[in-house]
Amino acid sequence: MKSKPNYYIVVLILLTFFVISFLTNVIGPLSPAFIKDFKLSDFLAGALPFAFFIAYGIMSIPTSMLVQKYNEKRIMVAAFVVAFAGSLLLAAEPNYLTAILSLFLIGCGMAMLQVVINPLLRVAGGAENYAFTSVLAQLIFGGASFVSPLVYSYMVLHLQQKSGGITSILQPLVPAGMPWISLYWLFTVISLAMFVIILLSKFPKVELQSDEKAGPWKTHVDLFKKPVVIAYFIALFCYVGTEQGVSYWMSEFLHRYHQFDPQTKGADAVAYFWGLMMVGGILGLLLLKLMDSRKLLILFTIPAMICLSLGLFGSAQVSLYAFSITGFFMSVMYPIIFSLALSSVSEDHGSFAGILVTGIIGGAVVQIIIGLLGDVIGLRGGMMLLYVTFGYMLSIGFWAKPLIKNQTIFDKKEAAV
Repeated sequence: MKSKPNYYIVVLILLTFFVISFLTNVIGPLSPAFIKDFKLSDFLAGALPFAFFIAYGIMSIPTSMLVQKYNEKRIMVAAFVVAFAGSLLLAAEPNYLTAILSLFLIGCGMAMLQVVINPLLRVAGGAENYAFTSVLAQLIFGGASFVSPLVYSYMVLHLQQKSGGITSILQPLVPAGMPWISLYWLFTVISLAMFVIILLSKFPKVELQSDEKAGPWKTHVDLFKKPVVIAYFIALFCYVGTEQGVSYWMSEFLHRYHQFDPQTKGADAVAYFWGLMMVGGILGLLLLKLMDSRKLLILFTIPAMICLSLGLFGSAQVSLYAFSITGFFMSVMYPIIFSLALSSVSEDHGSFAGILVTGIIGGAVVQIIIGLLGDVIGLRGGMMLLYVTFGYMLSIGFWAKPLIKNQTIFDKKEAAV
């Protein structure tokens, strides 16, 4: 018997996806402000996303175990308390050390939410609707990534012009010359609002399927002994490292090499990177019904590498657009790699998924290496590291051997015959 969907909880989860993306993907547009106001080297600037994404490596697997002991509501409430504390810390006392701690705390909160909301979405929306609701969630996630840099530009410009509205309320709280701090006051309010909403909401009981449950540490250790698990962990590490490598550094690159204003042109470029990724994701859904996911991965990765090259070595206008268009071609990589990974093992999918999510630490490690290289050979040279991570993802299209391939419309026609 099918359970009736809980539309209120579905909307709440979709709102949570929006908030996670809004808080996460504004870090890139802010990088030039961090560098300028805190007087950072590229290495120290790379430590900021490191602090955020390392939290995923620390929190993902423990949270997947804790959620089986405590309910989803408690974990989500705790996550927004942690995010609130992190946001308030940087808003109230803006300096480099508080920025590091703030981003780590916000990252912990976002990691906790990511672990909880996917199984909750399956239960609240109904297992039979999960494919649709999960795609809808990813589109909303992409939409928030598009919106957040534009909100950043809006708030900075209106604070500088001393316009009315919300910016007039924030004006006394924001240090002179650091209008971007207004975003962290906004994050503080958003986290507090989500805390209250979730606290007042009634959640359904989530019954995880046997292969969705996170096993004990021994299960994770045993999985890590399998070459295929290590290979896909590296793949997710490379994907998130590349995604953040482009989105975090592009605004600073455009400012440093082509003198584009990071608060307007730079922020817009990052917004369009995420917006085009959302558009590419819609096209990718259609193409997955027409061709093998491994071929699609190859088909999209090669143009992504070409766009990266145009961004790094093209003229000012070419670079401005090429970095954003890279997002379009990166759109299919995460879902294809994740699905190929889960389709390549026959059991312990819950534990394997926890390991894969831990691969998000690639967003931490790759940025700090780019920053280190940037200090030695220049930011352009540092960002060339992304050819390595792109190359690894390209290789997956050739060596992946899933136990179950994605079904296309041609497979259905052959089966009918």
